[in-house]
Amino acid sequence: MSEQHLHGIFVPTVTPFTADEEIDPVSCRRYVDRLLAYDIQGLVVGGTTGESPTLSWDEAASLLRMTQEAVREKGSRIPVVVGTGTSSTAASVKRTEDAGRLGADAVLVVVPYYSRPSQEGILAHFRRVSQVGVPVIVYEIPSRTGTRLSVDTARRIMELDGVIGMKDSTGDTSLLEALVQTTSKPVLCGEDQRLFDMLGRGARGGILASANIKTDVFVDMYRRFERGDTKGAAQAFTTVLPWMERLFSEPNPAPLKWLLARQGIIASDSLRLPMSPISQTLRTELEVLLQASS
Repeated sequence: MSEQHLHGIFVPTVTPFTADEEIDPVSCRRYVDRLLAYDIQGLVVGGTTGESPTLSWDEAASLLRMTQEAVREKGSRIPVVVGTGTSSTAASVKRTEDAGRLGADAVLVVVPYYSRPSQEGILAHFRRVSQVGVPVIVYEIPSRTGTRLSVDTARRIMELDGVIGMKDSTGDTSLLEALVQTTSKPVLCGEDQRLFDMLGRGARGGILASANIKTDVFVDMYRRFERGDTKGAAQAFTTVLPWMERLFSEPNPAPLKWLLARQGIIASDSLRLPMSPISQTLRTELEVLLQASS
């Protein structure tokens, strides 16, 4: 996978669990097959939406293999990306090496979290991971990592040969606007409600949890934007805003998994602690949206 492939709508997948919190391969296949029916540009497994903090690497690798199998059997050629970033550089390197052996098209590597390393430490982390030889997508999400990349550090990371782009979940457009002035490598929106704004400021697409719902609308919205129909893109985006607002009103991916289970796409909305089920209030609000869109 190269930077030329990093555009459009990438869907980060949930991890379907059984009621006893084991991975549910039947639901996983049904769910991925549904996503492959749309003209999305890629899938991301084992990321935040996939409850990565509660997955072992063996489980993430199993999800990668199941997703790759579904893609192959559908005759699709879209890339499958897997999350390999951790708070440890050595562990991130090992996972990235494993992902390469498994045939992952790219890896999503989050800025190291919890230890709050220096900017130089973060750069060294990405330099080491990028040397593995598997294309790296940098994942900047300071609300979860406790550290924000400086513009200079972000630029230097994007200059690394093994880095093909970035998922920007900063929540504003300042980093995006700085990067598009100095690099041709793609930046994808990772903050769903900022998608339209970020496309207008140079983002090449998005890695969007809410694109699991109304996937066709997200694809249509991106296509419209690409062909210069900004008014039509804005109108399409407006129709999915109520869904986004509710999907992120409680911690992701709990609302999303409830919706997918409610629609029969996965068998259970089971989560692993410390994630917990959504409130009755939110269930009612989502039911109203479902009824209005049926």
